[in-house]
Amino acid sequence: MKSPQKEAIFFDLDGTLIDSVPDLALAVNHMLETLGRETFGEETIRYWVGNGAQMLVTRALLGKREVDETVDPALFDKALKIFLDFYGKHLAEVTGTYPHVPQTLQALKDAGYRLAIITNKPYAFVGPILKNLQMEALFEIWVGGDSLPQKKPDPAPLLYVCEKLGVPVETCIMVGDSKNDILAANACGMQSIGVTYGYNYGEDIRLHGPSTVVDDFKDILDLL
Repeated sequence: MKSPQKEAIFFDLDGTLIDSVPDLALAVNHMLETLGRETFGEETIRYWVGNGAQMLVTRALLGKREVDETVDPALFDKALKIFLDFYGKHLAEVTGTYPHVPQTLQALKDAGYRLAIITNKPYAFVGPILKNLQMEALFEIWVGGDSLPQKKPDPAPLLYVCEKLGVPVETCIMVGDSKNDILAANACGMQSIGVTYGYNYGEDIRLHGPSTVVDDFKDILDLL
């Protein structure tokens, strides 16, 4: 992975830089309570996170991770609005960074790397969370799951950020905790770093072919 030609590093957000499950779980259970439905423990909801707000709401309404049936569209629309309204007001109350994340990001920025976030989280939530965690100034750009027609594992968001920063794909690295991050990078020929923590549903991130893997976020410094 060591390469003097690397210019930019793209990061997933939830499960890679931050553990947002505590706040997401509060929002999910508020939504379910409002609808008069059964609520769930944080560890159960943790297993549903990682594919964006719409999928999280769908899983909560079904009460399971496997989305093998449809949800009534009117119920879904109502539930999604309740979830987004509540979550938007409680974005970073118990959300925090994973170990060594702020220090490592600062070290990478100080070393001259250009940093960006590519997440499937709705765009409107990204900036406020970064601001609350005092990480907003570290990144040149962030892209949410609703910023483009496509989201990860489609490579389009990665290619979009390359274009916006004016950097070739081969000079960039994608860092993430889930197969969506690695598959998106592989689809456009970008190197990737998989982190072994986060929200990958108990599946080994190595199964999806990242360029390399780290157990601790700070280990990224040793690779560059």
